[in-house]
Amino acid sequence: MGAGLFWGAFLLLMGVALIIKVVFNVDFPVFKVVVGIFLVMLGIKVLFGRTLISEHHFKAEETIFNERVYDNPESGKEYTVLFAKGVYDFTNVDLEQGSFRVKVATVFGGTQIIIPRDKPVRIQADAVFAGAELPDGNNAVFGTSIYESDSWSADTASIDIKVEVVFGGVQVIER
Repeated sequence: MGAGLFWGAFLLLMGVALIIKVVFNVDFPVFKVVVGIFLVMLGIKVLFGRTLISEHHFKAEETIFNERVYDNPESGKEYTVLFAKGVYDFTNVDLEQGSFRVKVATVFGGTQIIIPRDKPVRIQADAVFAGAELPDGNNAVFGTSIYESDSWSADTASIDIKVEVVFGGVQVIER
């Protein structure tokens, strides 16, 4: 069974269960079933080192139920960390071709972002029930926090990182 077929059937059954619960007032613990299925998938990952969903179904920018290190992230990409850990190293970014823009989204996971001390960097961190730890000591827990390095200027080429974190943690480190 392919991942698309599995998740399509799963979502269809959850939708039908919700309709039955609301329309016919049948007591069916939908949330408990969803949590149970998640825990079973997590248990399979811990026991066998893989999930029911093969990793070749994910894009190179997606880290899901895994741990991945990106030594040379690409400009213009959107990276996702979901129930996983991602490490992004921006110390080798070349700003001669212009600004470097990237988005890193973390949901129920952990992300470490390494930025260079000697290059202009701007980070906008949006957090919801999460933590985003920036190099200047600011933390975003619920809301937005912005970090701009000392060399950052709006009219020069820079590393611009948009960080979105929900129920997870992001740590930005200068090297």
